[in-house]
Amino acid sequence: MSALFRLLLFPLALCYGLAVRVRNKCFDMGFLWRSKRYPIPLISVGNLTVGGTGKTPHVEYLIRLLQPHYRVATLSRGYGRRTRGFRLAGAGDDFLTVGDEPMQYYTKFKKVMVSVSNSRQVGVRRLMEHPSSPDVILMDDGFQHRFVKPGLSILLTDFYHLYVDDHLMPSGTLREHVSGADRADLIIVSKSGKVLSPITRRDIAERLRIKPHQQLLFSYIAYQDLKPIPGLGAPPPLESYSSLVVFSGIANTYPFKNYLKKFASDFEILEFPDHHRYSVRDVLKIKQAYENLFPKNKAIVTTGKDAMRLQHPKLLKHLKGLPIYYLPIEVAFHHQDGEIFDRIVQQFVADPTAW
Repeated sequence: MSALFRLLLFPLALCYGLAVRVRNKCFDMGFLWRSKRYPIPLISVGNLTVGGTGKTPHVEYLIRLLQPHYRVATLSRGYGRRTRGFRLAGAGDDFLTVGDEPMQYYTKFKKVMVSVSNSRQVGVRRLMEHPSSPDVILMDDGFQHRFVKPGLSILLTDFYHLYVDDHLMPSGTLREHVSGADRADLIIVSKSGKVLSPITRRDIAERLRIKPHQQLLFSYIAYQDLKPIPGLGAPPPLESYSSLVVFSGIANTYPFKNYLKKFASDFEILEFPDHHRYSVRDVLKIKQAYENLFPKNKAIVTTGKDAMRLQHPKLLKHLKGLPIYYLPIEVAFHHQDGEIFDRIVQQFVADPTAW
């Protein structure tokens, strides 16, 4: 966004910021609205900005950490789904009925209760009333949903796009003023490089003005091996290619595209909006881009979220036999940050009353 356009939108950002401040102050004072606590460990993973900080892989990290010892449930809004109300993901669901991120959880973690609800209060209550009620609930993108009071609040911020450098919507991507970060217990700077100096850590801690009650941690993306999209009959991926068609519909694509440079030097980039619902026209555009590439040693690569949004018969039939792959990701922490994070989360779930 240009500086001039951001300046033109500044009055709207002021009005929006004032409305959000009043809303938050009402919750803080218990006036008009109240945040409800529940007798179950609730962990919120969220951010101050609109998308792009890596909430999904961090929720998956929490699932891997807790699933061996507890019955885990995830609770999301289910962005982009065609259904309404509370829904527990089952065998007949897809990204259209529960959303792409919940469907990704359901596909990867069969023992986890994956739920979506327009109301977080309704979602928590329905999960607690379930015959196989969970021991802990992970609220995906729950930082601004203040009707539910989490016992442990995790706030993410992108290493290359810290919330202190952003502006309020619509002149920026901030959902609320940076002072809202004070509600977080853990602040994770995500998508950092694998090498992180003590000077950089200290500088970011000063810029974020970490409070005494908060813990600052740093994570990075650990890319996995390319995997064929199921049901298309793609051959095993090669170690390198002459050319790649790369397409994605996620908020921040720079780490994804930068990592793919290890596989090829020539790219055809197709970008779609965040949470994009692919159409036959989109798929044919992707296929055409692949066919237009001159080298024989070529392939199509996308993200795990985008691969989930392609899981529909009317789309897959146009991609049959093509070398199309997705790049799975996981989260890793720097130095001792992983041990600190694991210990805090495990202590909270074991005894939430101590927090």
